[in-house]
Amino acid sequence: MLGVQTPGSQTPHTQASRSSLPPACQGSPSDLFSSTFPRFLLTAVALLSSYSIHLLLKSSGIVGIRAYEQLGYRAFGTPGKLAAALAIVLQNIGAMSSYLYIIKSELPLVIQTFLNLEERTSDWYMNGNYLVILVSVIIILPLALMRQLGYLGYSSGFSLSCMVFFLIAVIYKKFHVPCPLSPSLANMTGNFSLVEVIKEEAGLQVETEAAAFCTPSYFTLNTQVATDQGGGSGPGESVRGCSDTESLFCQTAYTIPIMAFAFVCHPEVLPIYTELKDPSKRKMQHISNLSIAVMYVMYFLAALFGYLTFYDRVESELLHTYNKVDPFDVLILCVRVAVLTAVTLTVPIVLFPVRRALQQMLFQDREFSWLRHVLIAVGLLTCINLLVIFAPNILGIFGVIGATSAPCLIFIFPAIFYFRIMPTEKEPARSTPKILVRGAWGLALCFAALGLLLMTMSLSFIIIDWISGTSRHGGSH
Repeated sequence: MLGVQTPGSQTPHTQASRSSLPPACQGSPSDLFSSTFPRFLLTAVALLSSYSIHLLLKSSGIVGIRAYEQLGYRAFGTPGKLAAALAIVLQNIGAMSSYLYIIKSELPLVIQTFLNLEERTSDWYMNGNYLVILVSVIIILPLALMRQLGYLGYSSGFSLSCMVFFLIAVIYKKFHVPCPLSPSLANMTGNFSLVEVIKEEAGLQVETEAAAFCTPSYFTLNTQVATDQGGGSGPGESVRGCSDTESLFCQTAYTIPIMAFAFVCHPEVLPIYTELKDPSKRKMQHISNLSIAVMYVMYFLAALFGYLTFYDRVESELLHTYNKVDPFDVLILCVRVAVLTAVTLTVPIVLFPVRRALQQMLFQDREFSWLRHVLIAVGLLTCINLLVIFAPNILGIFGVIGATSAPCLIFIFPAIFYFRIMPTEKEPARSTPKILVRGAWGLALCFAALGLLLMTMSLSFIIIDWISGTSRHGGSH
């Protein structure tokens, strides 16, 4: 992340694609494949992210600046610098919160599997809130107190490897999990055929209905999400507790922020640009495009095969849904352990640029102080732990952060920085270069307007969702 790069410690595309991939891959696949709009949006955000990086590199090349906040300062002075730093802080706090939420939700299941327990007990070591505090104090805080992170390159590569393992497991499970899931399967581990169970319990009619349920709906405009098993939703409600008339709000409110959150690698682009052996805008654009392509493919495939495995029964945290088939599955256990290790090691890395941005905003030009260094780390981890403990689900974190800081970092800031920095006064009024520059200006302004539109629309839908009391997502622990 910004401010903690170690030259030569890792491949640039691995570093650029690291921060948001683990939580994004666990976002609900039903959001992506229950209607056509999210799939279009995923592709659009990926392409627009590549274009916004082009604007950043163009602006950086004009003024010779290699830091996101400094571009803001060059474009708008101190307010621009503070706005960029604040957006980076919020984005990374959202990333850390999502990582810790994964620890909170997955670590109890790992312990339950190791202890061979059919159901979770009320013991303290099965409580995700206690566990996330313990992990933060025992592992994350000591790493966050280091002045330099020497393990940065290893952690980045390991995190990406874990997500590849996660993807392979999701694809593999698609061909080994029966559909549809029966409530009786939640605590069963046998290898019998689900079709036989359905025939014994309800006959051929239910089997026919089950076959219809297991048919994907790829091209519907807006599909209602089926009631979660055991979730207590009534007729006409989705897995999130949304009625039929509220489904569009529930779907769009969180789909757009998740897509934006998944593709934010922009604060790392300029520092990586500086670290290249022979830096050039073309080479950095190629690295950025490769990073975005990796994130796009992994997110798309994980969501696709997760949806094709459970269809509308998938939960907001994908790994939790596999517990309905076999809570003691060794492969899923290995995936959980790998993901937990990756996110635990990544939290201190993401904390470093947040602390650096806070020091620049509040303690600029002051000498290093261990007391300040420690207090900022402790304060950040305390606030993030409180957020994770009281947040009802991971989608709430995605929604707020993805609807605020992500559009700023991807759409709004690169466009308005480019608009302010791009020179035109040296060209004749009707010269071809000036006409092209003005065309680029117009495109940049449209790009910024698009970011404002997405931000306003997402926040409006989320607020409506909260006010109406329909945001009762599954997967609370």
